[in-house]
Amino acid sequence: MLWKTHFAIGIFAVIFFFPHINNKLIFVLVVLLASILPDIDSRFSKIGKMAISKPVQVLTKHRGIFHSFTFCIVISFIFAFYVPVLAFPFFLGYALHLLADSWTPDGIRPFWPAKKELRGGVKVGGIIEESVFIIFVILDIIFLALLFA
Repeated sequence: MLWKTHFAIGIFAVIFFFPHINNKLIFVLVVLLASILPDIDSRFSKIGKMAISKPVQVLTKHRGIFHSFTFCIVISFIFAFYVPVLAFPFFLGYALHLLADSWTPDGIRPFWPAKKELRGGVKVGGIIEESVFIIFVILDIIFLALLFA
């Protein structure tokens, strides 16, 4: 999926949990960053074009370890022990990215290094993805209005 779709889904998750969160600013920032972070391993992604991403791309391949729940869970546990306020928002944003990417033909290897893949039929940048993006943008607007009404 494209960064904008991941971001729109991340915004929806933020809105959904927002009333129940104490550290709202940290929550919003971490969910939104984590919602695009798995694509750090792709030189074509928005985050992958940043200089900090280059060492990651040299050491890994796209949709490898960074596109796995293995990585997501390990990092979330580390946060839970050392910086607990980051654990849930990181897990939420990252896991939603992985879920969305599992709908694409390239899929993900959810429990890397296991070879099992999850794949779908949603073409990246295609009409179905664009529809998913538009639906989430509409939902984001509606639920933001309700949240602040």
